[in-house]
Amino acid sequence: MAEVLDLLSTPHNVQISEVTCDSFRVAWEMTPEDAGRVTHYFIDLSRKAGGETNRFKHKDVPTKLVAKAVPLPMAVRGHWFLSPRTEYCVAVQTAIRQPDGDYQVSEWSPVVEFCTGDYAVDHLQQLLDKAQGVAGRLLRFSVFYRNQQPEYFHYVRTECGGLMPPSLKDNSGSHGSPINGKLRGIFLSCNTEFDTGLPPKDSPYGPLRFQISAALLLKPETHLYFADFYCMYTAYHYVVLVLAPVGSEGDRFCDGRLPLLDLSSNPFLTYVPGDEPTFCHASDVILEVMYTEALPLDQGTVAQIRGHHQLMSLSTANAKKDPSCKVCNISVGR
Repeated sequence: MAEVLDLLSTPHNVQISEVTCDSFRVAWEMTPEDAGRVTHYFIDLSRKAGGETNRFKHKDVPTKLVAKAVPLPMAVRGHWFLSPRTEYCVAVQTAIRQPDGDYQVSEWSPVVEFCTGDYAVDHLQQLLDKAQGVAGRLLRFSVFYRNQQPEYFHYVRTECGGLMPPSLKDNSGSHGSPINGKLRGIFLSCNTEFDTGLPPKDSPYGPLRFQISAALLLKPETHLYFADFYCMYTAYHYVVLVLAPVGSEGDRFCDGRLPLLDLSSNPFLTYVPGDEPTFCHASDVILEVMYTEALPLDQGTVAQIRGHHQLMSLSTANAKKDPSCKVCNISVGR
């Protein structure tokens, strides 16, 4: 029969620190007497759902983290597949392992909630490396373009003084991309058709197309950042790039959060200076270029496209990334 020991005190003042998209540190307080005799920790982690926590005793859930006692705060990494930007609930127990292999445990601590962070630059670099592998050869292009409904351009002319305003990035693509819901910009396209070298005749976004010379946006006075790589349960993939004038608010946001690309030498979108500068885009991915400043309509043209514009299956508005795709996912989350 196992020896009956004095009861363990309940852990309290649980604190979460150094939170990333796939790790965190946890610490708590316990009595000095307990600190000297505790041999193991039990940590219960669950996604927050409807304000209710999902706690179980350690013996009921074999996947619960059981760790030998170490100095606090304790690093938790790789024990669960944590997802970026996700709310979690944490509770802890302390325990003493007895000679017969059973544990004497404390009561569960109060529940603490926290939210994981965005992808760090090294995670985005992993996505960039994956995207580079499927980007394909570079093709020349000459204009950026944006398709919208007539109502959009009417609004820009009548309510915005002819300036297309930056709007907040939605949650499409990778859940952990740092720009989702935080950076404002105007999404532009630059992909061309193989046979003509011109923008495609079709669009899922509307029958009117704004076009602007690539030379006005892609130039030495702008920084180019990599922001995301994803697909939507389809064979083709999307690469999200951010184009920000040097020193602008958008540039300051991206600096340190996103990988900076060399304008003249990268796999996705390039500018080569000269008497007649050349501009190229990757041929085997669909580029979504987010320009972080307002754009005057009078710097380009607005005209009706000749093809169809009801291809809504190609729209990426709030599109969910395919979590099973081996081409565009990394191990830290979706």
